Amino acid sequence: MNIIRNLSFVVLFFVSCQNPYPGFTRADEGIFFKLLKIGEQDRCCQFGDFVTVNIEYATMNDSVFFAGNNIVFQVIRPNFLGSIDKCLTMMCKGDSAQFIISAYYFYTKTLESALPSFLGIDDKMKISIKLIDVQTQEEFEFERMAFAYWVEDLGEYEKVILNQFIRQEQIDILPTEDGIFFIEQKIGTGNLVSAGDTVAIHYEGYFLNGRFFDSTRQRNQPLEFVYGQQWQVIPGLEKALGRMRSGGKALVIIPSEQAFGVVGSVRDIVPPFTSVVFEIELINVK
Repeated sequence: MNIIRNLSFVVLFFVSCQNPYPGFTRADEGIFFKLLKIGEQDRCCQFGDFVTVNIEYATMNDSVFFAGNNIVFQVIRPNFLGSIDKCLTMMCKGDSAQFIISAYYFYTKTLESALPSFLGIDDKMKISIKLIDVQTQEEFEFERMAFAYWVEDLGEYEKVILNQFIRQEQIDILPTEDGIFFIEQKIGTGNLVSAGDTVAIHYEGYFLNGRFFDSTRQRNQPLEFVYGQQWQVIPGLEKALGRMRSGGKALVIIPSEQAFGVVGSVRDIVPPFTSVVFEIELINVK
């Protein structure tokens, strides 16, 4: 019995040395993964495909610092090991999985940006993915062409509603080149925002009819994120923050193409082709 017990200990010790992340399986290229839900095994992702995903980034202690739904992009064959694109080729439509990859390579190679200050060069990060849909490039292009005819009328209707709102509110400033109306309410005295900075903001979001849809103040929890990283906040909000200093406040009117686009927001709170209004306060810039 002692021999069997000692042998079992040796086996467990060997396995733990090979895999430092219990519950995860080591794959090629140093990727560790955990399959949470199995989807359609006959519709799996390959390089060149377009995918629609729900995705979360977290530190190794499970502190989530980004979450986004219905994100669409093409899976590209990477020129380095351990990429998120490689992770996706391990999944099929409907799968949910969690991966552990290099934070440094994810930011510097995949996102082509600086590593956030709260992650070190040798740190790993967890990425949770739900693969909602997989399309070949031909399928994606065909759907996009059909979609373009449908969106044209809706896009024109949104412009009419937005122009009516601007006239009704007697807003006399010109929009930016991106169509955003930026109305500074309080000029900050702190730092300007630069790519790679960690910023903390409060915001309240409204529809053009004044109906509220989201607020960090009601939650009493500012939003903190790395400025300039993909998929952190809507583009219009990020562009507005780029005009502000720490301590500043602004009212921003954002058309859908710089907000939640043609698909709307997570959980369908904001419909497609919907202009929105944000009151934002830039609390801090690190």
